[in-house]
Amino acid sequence: MFAHSSADGLSTTVMPPEWAPHERTWMAFPPANDTFGPPGSESLGRARAAWTAVAHTIARHEPVTVAVAPEDAEAASALLGSQVETAVVPLDDAWMRDFGLTFVHDPQGRVQGVDWVFNGWGAQEWAAWDSDRLVGERMAELAGVTRIPSSLVNEGGGFHVDASGTVLLTETVQLDPGRNPELGREDVEAQIHARLGTRHAVWLPRGLWRDYDEFGTRGHVDIVASFTEAGTVLLHRQDDPRHPDHEITRDLRRVLEGATDANGAPLRIVDVPAPEGITDEDGEFVDWSYINHYVANGVVVLCAFDDPRDEVAARILAEAYPGRRIELVDARDIFRFGGGIHCITQQQPAPRVRGGAL
Repeated sequence: MFAHSSADGLSTTVMPPEWAPHERTWMAFPPANDTFGPPGSESLGRARAAWTAVAHTIARHEPVTVAVAPEDAEAASALLGSQVETAVVPLDDAWMRDFGLTFVHDPQGRVQGVDWVFNGWGAQEWAAWDSDRLVGERMAELAGVTRIPSSLVNEGGGFHVDASGTVLLTETVQLDPGRNPELGREDVEAQIHARLGTRHAVWLPRGLWRDYDEFGTRGHVDIVASFTEAGTVLLHRQDDPRHPDHEITRDLRRVLEGATDANGAPLRIVDVPAPEGITDEDGEFVDWSYINHYVANGVVVLCAFDDPRDEVAARILAEAYPGRRIELVDARDIFRFGGGIHCITQQQPAPRVRGGAL
């Protein structure tokens, strides 16, 4: 594991890769809102069932804590059952990856939590974040870790780290005028490196097409590309020329082909074909992606779409995460509301003793 001093003189914390051992997984129970629907609605019920399926899958491999709005405590208990721990936390939404803490190690291997500024994915008109922006503070209390506040507007779905100091970022996220209007690349990189312990950034110019519609995140990387335990970069590939992402994913590949990791080595890119289905029940193009998977202790929880490509993706992911079980979970009702399995989960790594051993 690498370490160095940050530009502001503080000891640098290090974010371990997602495949490092976990203490637990954090999630949030979908509240009634404009995204999921009003109390008692069919759409809210579908969202809660989809989130619960992910929680139960992960809970077979490691502890899971689900943040639940006070008014939803009874409903959450009935669905989640005894195998999942719940904690009362006021919520606006249920995308824990984005508004929750980013857990890191301090130089002694203790777990701490970076609390980015959350402003509703760039202060978008439809978003609410009065409660979600405070979730990090409550998580730090519940987890018993030191909270590290950051002045950078950022979300956990907007970056991905490897195990050697490289971070993937997107120009339309961290450099978004609605997020960090006064910051340039160097400013963003300085803050990212200081908190995540990274030392080299690979910038993608944009994300997938659907992510720029009214309810998108404006380019989160965790639906496009991700580092893996095998040392590769998985890249979403859309093969149907009718889909707008056909050209976008090819442009992104050219960018990654010209990039290197923190050690100066070329990136080893593995294409992951998108599902064959390209439209939803309303005829709109979907952004279904296998990149938005979650790595937990001994398992990879992979988005499934009842599509012939599900098994193709499972084989690719098995090579990317050797020795881990691949478990497919239907993610169509998660994507229906704007994200995937990675978007609704957040890993809390196990403490690391000095020297890197566990």
